Amino acid sequence: MPLNDAGSTALLLSAEDVPPVQEFNVEGRSPYLLTCDHYGRLIPRMLGDLGLPESELKRHIGWDIGIAGVAEALSRHLDAHLIVQRYSRLVIDCNRPPHVASSIPRISEATTIPGNEGLSREAAAIRRAQIFDPYHRRIDEIIDHRRDAGGPTVLVSLHSFTPVYAGIARPWHIGTLYHRDTHLPPLLLKLLRAEGDLVVGDNEPYAVSDETDYTIPVHGEARGLMNTGIEIRQDLISDPVGEKAWAERLARLLGEIEVTLRAQGLV
Repeated sequence: MPLNDAGSTALLLSAEDVPPVQEFNVEGRSPYLLTCDHYGRLIPRMLGDLGLPESELKRHIGWDIGIAGVAEALSRHLDAHLIVQRYSRLVIDCNRPPHVASSIPRISEATTIPGNEGLSREAAAIRRAQIFDPYHRRIDEIIDHRRDAGGPTVLVSLHSFTPVYAGIARPWHIGTLYHRDTHLPPLLLKLLRAEGDLVVGDNEPYAVSDETDYTIPVHGEARGLMNTGIEIRQDLISDPVGEKAWAERLARLLGEIEVTLRAQGLV
């Protein structure tokens, strides 16, 4: 069972817990910087299972199913640096502003999260300090280092979405999510639609906003970087075959976009 106020001590992550941040291809030479906010579904040992059965923890409410395999393969194909966050979004959602209710949800979809009920302000702050902050601090450090070295950064935030939500089927195979960037999303939308076999979402099934998102507004838009979110429907990447196919497709399309951006002097 979870300890509801486990964060009331100074230690949330013990020596037996892995660090929240993991990186792949750190020396990658691509202008793309890949992030994966909902890569993992780990829960700190101190929090137990948050009061949930395994069947709930492995659902979409806990992580973005399939995107880990896509992200790792895409990083290899593009020779791009990938940074991921390994703890479940039910512990703290690393793509939500920390002040919003969905940052540490008491209810996700229709599921009550017992381990998040009655959470003190101190406990919430410690989850942020030990999971959320290290992840976003590391993204900042990477962008700073690339800037100081004179290299470009194009931010791509990778996610997956459920085929059905609230009983309504979602027709899109993939969606491009954006807000203020007018460079990268139109190029990606154009190439995805030209594939001919895809239903492509233009800010579907979600749209980026300052109120509902963190990674793109803070690391992409506030720093003036070209950026996009990519959402892939989970049934298409639910096994290694699907993960491989989508990583290869995205690598091909993002490679074409890189050629275009270089020709325009943007990277």
